Amino acid sequence: MRTPLPPTPVPAAGPVDTSPISLGPSRDTDLDPIWSAVVPETRTRSNDIHLPISLAYAERLCDAHPDADRLVVRVAILLHDTGWGRVDEDRILSEGFSGDWRKAAIRFEHEKQGCIIAREVLPPLGYGGDFVDAVVDIIDGHDTRKEARTLEDALVRDADRLWRFDHAGIALASGWFRMDPATYADRLGREIVPELLTEAAIAMAGADLARSQALLKTGVLR
Repeated sequence: MRTPLPPTPVPAAGPVDTSPISLGPSRDTDLDPIWSAVVPETRTRSNDIHLPISLAYAERLCDAHPDADRLVVRVAILLHDTGWGRVDEDRILSEGFSGDWRKAAIRFEHEKQGCIIAREVLPPLGYGGDFVDAVVDIIDGHDTRKEARTLEDALVRDADRLWRFDHAGIALASGWFRMDPATYADRLGREIVPELLTEAAIAMAGADLARSQALLKTGVLR
């Protein structure tokens, strides 16, 4: 359930798929009971778009890193931001995406609520205590803790960032940060790519960013 994290960026041990994420959505249905349990929490901060796309990226990262516990990664990425559904929605944009946003109290609050949600929904669905602990350990600090503790943690962090490079992620997140798409895309390359922990994620981010910038004509619309 917890795989030691090698030095970063972690080389891929399996295939790295850099095709558009819309061509490879998650086709497994084993997590559908969890999705059904958190529908209300997906309706805040566009989680109903962010979480499924992030899951698709997480599954690609698991293909590239077969040593990781695939189920822990998939469940953790599905639940990691559900806590946004239980915090003051007015504070999400005013505090969580402005100023020194990485240290905003609302971000710590959403992590805490996400851990509570995981402990609420997973045991009734048959997930054991050790598994739930592994998932919660990832959710707790996924935004606010600087370092990844395990390979599974690193894959969730990378998947959480990768969705931003797709044109859907740019369309949503640029508005959250009150930036035009070109400025936000520049920020992705400058600030977010260096945060990625795996070579697979770096390759996916580069391919997605180039496609998104071409599609959105950010060279002209700036």
